Amino acid sequence: MSLQYRTGLQDIPSYDAAPERIWGIQINANECNMPMPPLVEERVLTRLSRVAFNRYPNEQYADLVEQIAKNFRLQSDQILIGSGSSEIIEKLFYCFGGSPEKKIVYPDPSFSMYHIYAKAAQATAVEVPLEADMTLDIDKFVSAVVDNQASLAVICNPNNPTGTVLSVSDIQYIADNIPESTAFLVDEAYVEFYGKSATGLLKDYPNLIIARTFSKAYGLAATRVGYMLASRAITDMIGKAYMPYHMNTLSLVTADICYQMRQEFVPHIQIMISERKRMAEQVKQLKGFAVYPSETNFLLVHNNDIDGLIERLEANDIGVRKFGKDSRLADCVRISMGTREENDTWYAVCKAFSEGRA
Repeated sequence: MSLQYRTGLQDIPSYDAAPERIWGIQINANECNMPMPPLVEERVLTRLSRVAFNRYPNEQYADLVEQIAKNFRLQSDQILIGSGSSEIIEKLFYCFGGSPEKKIVYPDPSFSMYHIYAKAAQATAVEVPLEADMTLDIDKFVSAVVDNQASLAVICNPNNPTGTVLSVSDIQYIADNIPESTAFLVDEAYVEFYGKSATGLLKDYPNLIIARTFSKAYGLAATRVGYMLASRAITDMIGKAYMPYHMNTLSLVTADICYQMRQEFVPHIQIMISERKRMAEQVKQLKGFAVYPSETNFLLVHNNDIDGLIERLEANDIGVRKFGKDSRLADCVRISMGTREENDTWYAVCKAFSEGRA
């Protein structure tokens, strides 16, 4: 029996989210390794105890939208909620794709799902290689957008998996020099660790879109909630790609309480930033190791014997993000910041490896 799948489906690479195993120290997925602040957890559990499970989540969706709109001084119709920022990005690729004639431009390396989303949208991906130091040449990026008459341009800022950033003025430069007919997405999944957002540009650039997530700084990876900020003209169109009631009440209520109480998360964010800086300085001192500058909750670490390093880490029940042999990051691992004790543990393994003791 030969089933009639959609043309091109067999060519779409898979993103395997299933872990090889549950690691004792799990620092491979850029999750927050700290529990929810106690005051927030108490409020969330109280609110969840009053959920009307027999009702669709209209009210809860509207509550979260209102909170976000108020914070950014936007109108509610400029906000869309998604199942993580990943779903939002997938919908944007879908809406601005549709045929090989539609070009979507983004840096490489960057978020691995961009390539998959472009394939799924049947669009042509145009990857702009990062420089040797993993920074983006913004003039090369602008040229790629203009030369390809791109329907969508995408920047991940800070960039995953490199940790590198563009300034807000760099983003404004790109916005000023690409056509107004090109939608411009700034993926700010890690912006809380950087502190410099492009949201202030929304009022002046009607083609600008900002995507954010609750998974990283707020530690809500389990709930799958993200949001998009854009002009009403854009949200009206992108909203057509969503199914009715695509968000569940449990996730919306949790995200709404966390957003109301977001100041409670500031100490967690500061701890992760502090740990990132501490570990970057320590790893830099190790023989054979190099660390790229990062403004996120992770570090991109280079080592010439990356297979040996990964083997030692995994032998110590430590899971890190590794990359394929054909990747520009083949000699790198991405290490998310865990607790101080977890960070000291994986660093000790790296130190022993660098000294030939592992």
